[in-house]
Amino acid sequence: MSRRTLLFCALAIGAAALFVRLGLWQLSRLHERRAHNAVVAAQRLDAPVEFGALPRDTVAARYRSAHLEGTYDYAHELVLASRTRQGSPGVEILTPVRVAGSDTAVLVDRGWVYSPDGASVDLSRWREADSAKVQGWVETYTPDDGVTTSAFGPRVVRRTSRSEIAAKVPYPVAPYFLIVTSDSAGRDHPVRREAPVLDEGPHRGYAIQWFSFALIAIGGAAAVVFREREERRGRWKVIRGGADDAHA
Repeated sequence: MSRRTLLFCALAIGAAALFVRLGLWQLSRLHERRAHNAVVAAQRLDAPVEFGALPRDTVAARYRSAHLEGTYDYAHELVLASRTRQGSPGVEILTPVRVAGSDTAVLVDRGWVYSPDGASVDLSRWREADSAKVQGWVETYTPDDGVTTSAFGPRVVRRTSRSEIAAKVPYPVAPYFLIVTSDSAGRDHPVRREAPVLDEGPHRGYAIQWFSFALIAIGGAAAVVFREREERRGRWKVIRGGADDAHA
């Protein structure tokens, strides 16, 4: 083979190896997603428990169904900015619930409301009651990334980071928060968040895509080698034909 063909084949084989590695990584992600879904499905089947009876381990508590009683602290509720729903801008309202006999509050995500700028909202419009008796599923805080400030106001947060939440409320908060699913009869309330969908995601499709790229790379290299060999055979036949004519 020519040097150019050897270089092309080496690059094609290297690319194919990379594509296969990426395909295997996507399959690994698929297996992780399935395992995660199995855990979530199992925890969803558990009977609802009192929030205070949940395990301290956030992994074991996440997605569990729980109920909570206490008092809404509307004076310290927060706005989770830039939350879209069906293409519309909005926010989610995070309201601390004070539980009798405890100095630790439980943050409750009461749901989504429309906001043209994704940050400003009339919170008084969405108060439900002073007494909180809610049911929902448990969610964990996002990893702490340092406290951020918002130009929209002191009650606005960009993510549900525990450090960011703690910087804006005057008391400790529980290690996880509650996503409300129960409705308040006879009252307007924010649109409740739906439980996460337990699908397999795009990983299978991505894996097939990467493996296809690997086959294309190998097939392309094989086609180049085959074409070069055919060209050499053609030239050899021409040379042999010329030699035969000279002998004749």
